[in-house]
Amino acid sequence: MVWLLPRLLATLLALALGGGLGFVIGAWMALPEIGAVVGAALGAGGAVLLDVLRAARLMAWLRGGQERDAPRDAGFWGELGYRIERALRSRELAMLAERRRLDEFLSAIEASPNGVLLLDAQDQIAWCSAVAADHLGLDAQRDLRQPITNLVRSPAFVAYLQDGAWREPVTLVAPGGQGSLQVVVRGYGDGQKLVISQDVTERLRSDAMRRDFVANVSHEIRTPLTVLAGFVETMASLPLTEAERGRVLKLMQQQTDRMQVLVSDLLTLAQLEGSPRPPADRWVALGPLLQRVVADARTLSAGRHNLQLAAVPEIELAGLEAELFSAVANLATNAVRYTPDGGRIDITWHVRADGSGEIEVRDSGIGIAREHLPRLTERFYRVDGSRSRDTGGTGLGLSIVKHVMQRHGGALEIDSEPGKGSRFRLLLPAGRVRAALPVGEPA
Repeated sequence: MVWLLPRLLATLLALALGGGLGFVIGAWMALPEIGAVVGAALGAGGAVLLDVLRAARLMAWLRGGQERDAPRDAGFWGELGYRIERALRSRELAMLAERRRLDEFLSAIEASPNGVLLLDAQDQIAWCSAVAADHLGLDAQRDLRQPITNLVRSPAFVAYLQDGAWREPVTLVAPGGQGSLQVVVRGYGDGQKLVISQDVTERLRSDAMRRDFVANVSHEIRTPLTVLAGFVETMASLPLTEAERGRVLKLMQQQTDRMQVLVSDLLTLAQLEGSPRPPADRWVALGPLLQRVVADARTLSAGRHNLQLAAVPEIELAGLEAELFSAVANLATNAVRYTPDGGRIDITWHVRADGSGEIEVRDSGIGIAREHLPRLTERFYRVDGSRSRDTGGTGLGLSIVKHVMQRHGGALEIDSEPGKGSRFRLLLPAGRVRAALPVGEPA
């Protein structure tokens, strides 16, 4: 109300000045009363006209874009323009802050590995993240305001969306048949819906692999247990001669050894998958390690093969000695098992041009068909199951080798051809290979 008194005083002043001036002019014309009234009216009209002009300037500014400052008039209209401008600027700043927060929120959603889709009450797309667009085969911009059921035609999804209960997620085949999606819908607001999609291809594949693994382990253990149970029943129910009893006990020992090897390999795999990566500052001498591998392989071969170790330079490898030994020993053992008597097995070391190292185990064995090579490192995968069991293999050796190499930052390469033998190469990165330091020199 501060503006009211000055405005009232200004109006009264205009009336007084107009009346006084009119009185003077009217007295000159012998009409002082009429002159005073006309003068007061003109004074009041002038004050009103000035007021109207200021109001018109303010209205013109309000009808415009308000990019410029409000009219800086004195009095009521100046105060009103200033306060309106301040309120508008405050609202603009608040809207900018809200827009910034909304953009940050949408950016956070875009960074999520899950897809997010917002639907209005008519199931039209209000907003779509890039991940959701990729999952459902949509265009995040072009498909806005389109009914989702016109674009995602999976019967399972349409039925799930229209069900309205949405108690459990629904699993769909991704567009193009590549992978699987899990979709969940949640209602919010006035009939609006939040659709969240997740790529579960790897999870389902892992679940399937886990089920297959458990089934394979059960099968592998059940077979020798069945044999042992049969032998125990035979020994308990039938009178056996000493020779027969000795033969049965020998077969039982073989099955027991087979189970022990299987359990040992399973424990090795579990340790490899659950332990931290090998250190890069613990160095293992390569020569003694390969010599131990060759000694064990010759013991297994019992002179039936020509097994050679090429000269090994003074090289050290960074990693865990037990794991590196296990990887090379598995390859050498396989070479002995699958190479006919009189065959040749060579173990060599090479340094590649980029400084990385390569341990190669080459044999002149039966070889492997090309279609089997990509699956050789799968657990329990066998090219010839009966032959593998006859040779004492568990089907886990190459899987162990692959895990060891991955943990050391390397890789396993396999080349083979039926009837021409096989080449298995362990590749170690340059950072894990160095020339052996002189004795006494700190590492």
